[in-house]
Amino acid sequence: MPKSKRDRAVTLSKTKKKGREHKENIVNSIREAVEQYNNIYVFSFENMRNLKFKQFREQLKSTSRFFLGSNKVMQVALGRSDSDEIRSGLHKVSKLLRGDSGLCLTSMPKEEAQRIFNEYEVYDFARTGSIATETVELKEGPLDQFTHEMEPFLRKQGMPVRLNKGVVELVGDFVVCEEGKPISPESSRILRLMDIKMATFKLQLVCRWSPEDFEVYQEGLEGSDIECA
Repeated sequence: MPKSKRDRAVTLSKTKKKGREHKENIVNSIREAVEQYNNIYVFSFENMRNLKFKQFREQLKSTSRFFLGSNKVMQVALGRSDSDEIRSGLHKVSKLLRGDSGLCLTSMPKEEAQRIFNEYEVYDFARTGSIATETVELKEGPLDQFTHEMEPFLRKQGMPVRLNKGVVELVGDFVVCEEGKPISPESSRILRLMDIKMATFKLQLVCRWSPEDFEVYQEGLEGSDIECA
């Protein structure tokens, strides 16, 4: 019986080579973009939603390029010190690339970029492990928002329910989630059914670099020894 192509072994050297080539491509792409755009922003993000971010990026593709991925690779592309930075002052940008962050290189005026990022917020359903922003408790009695077909599913999520004349009924008070505590897989499913959104996908500007100046927008950042030009 012929061996499946999926079963073919891939040597480690090949995987390392592919990984290295991918990183080199990112570095080169960032360096090319640095030559094209005069404003470079570091932004941080919370509760990343890939589809929403793709849509956001698509809206700005005529004026901007975005890079997400390894902070280390992005730092290498810009330069980590004044001796290897590709343009004067970019090592300051590198030092602020940490945690959940990315790069936006743009030709937008500063005021427009700040407005777009500051106004951007997308509400979505909280995922497992997210911290609940409020306590949600259901009181004993009929649950009119659920159809009778959903009763078995609700029981599987730990809810004390039964069918009473075709109506889903809660036989005791039930806490779906508590404010400040992680959301369980079951709670996440129930909140989705109840159309309660607790996650906010936000993008926040950290700093801006241009050939003329450098600004830090978030106070109290590590690396506060960076001096603005």
